[in-house]
Amino acid sequence: MNNKVLVTGADGFIGSHLVELLLNNGYKVRALAQYNSFNYWGWLEDIPTNSNLEIVTGDIRDPHFCKEIVKGVDLVFHLAALIAIPYSYIAPDSYVDTNVKGTLNICQAARENGNIRVIHTSTSEVYGTAQYVPIDEKHPKQPQSPYSASKIGADAMAMSYYNSFNLPLTIARPFNTYGPRQSARAIIPTIISQILSGVKEIKLGDLRPTRDFNFVKDTCKGFLAISQCDKTIGKEINIASNFEISMFDTLNKIKEIMKSSVEFTTDEQRIRPDNSEVFRLWGDNSLIKELTGWKPEYNIQKGLEETINWFSNKENLKKIKSGIYNL
Repeated sequence: MNNKVLVTGADGFIGSHLVELLLNNGYKVRALAQYNSFNYWGWLEDIPTNSNLEIVTGDIRDPHFCKEIVKGVDLVFHLAALIAIPYSYIAPDSYVDTNVKGTLNICQAARENGNIRVIHTSTSEVYGTAQYVPIDEKHPKQPQSPYSASKIGADAMAMSYYNSFNLPLTIARPFNTYGPRQSARAIIPTIISQILSGVKEIKLGDLRPTRDFNFVKDTCKGFLAISQCDKTIGKEINIASNFEISMFDTLNKIKEIMKSSVEFTTDEQRIRPDNSEVFRLWGDNSLIKELTGWKPEYNIQKGLEETINWFSNKENLKKIKSGIYNL
């Protein structure tokens, strides 16, 4: 087992859950939170003090900083990224800086520190609207937003380090992850949080698209399984539930669990440009099952129930400022 690991983006939704999983499995974790002057560590604030947890703050856009934080670790989980699709329409340059150049910096740092193994995080958004289903790793990439374009670029940069320098690298590609701590910008938390606010009509975007939802604990176990299997090196690997559900049916399932009769209205600011919307995502998880034996433990019902339970805690709901639609 790799004894000490670096998790970039550890202060975020998936990153904080991954840190918890690693600590529970006996790893020593160096967790990177984005630097700020408030000494605020994002969702890492919710993780109890642990002697195996070292929290550092900084920015992956700085190559010198990246070279320092990679020193002394055996494995890097690279999750740090800008991920909000709406914000990528108005600030695309920042996505190139963070997602493409940040990935370059991490890969170069891993190379210079002794070819340290890297698990690079991709996204199902790189596939765009499905040309066939279920979507396997050979599906064409389609940059339907500046965000997805930046992640396609980041994936290519990461894989170039495997091909050019034999860096032991894997691209882990989660489909739509949901669960506790997720931003209220995402579809599942925005439905739950608006219902909990007590309004009779909630604001949503287009409910026609379908998604392959992964509960966050399954996603993190997928990362861990990939890191523990040498056969995954040099490959792009989906982490998917192999289950498809529309946004509309997701809304109705949440309403059923929460015993809500809330109606919805379309909020134009939540609608993507016509050619930018990804209308269908349904992931093939055959490869990760074959190589690692991983399989999802949560179905949509169980995952939603656990997510709703977390958001129903008033202290948790207050932290995500659900009344603000943040691009």
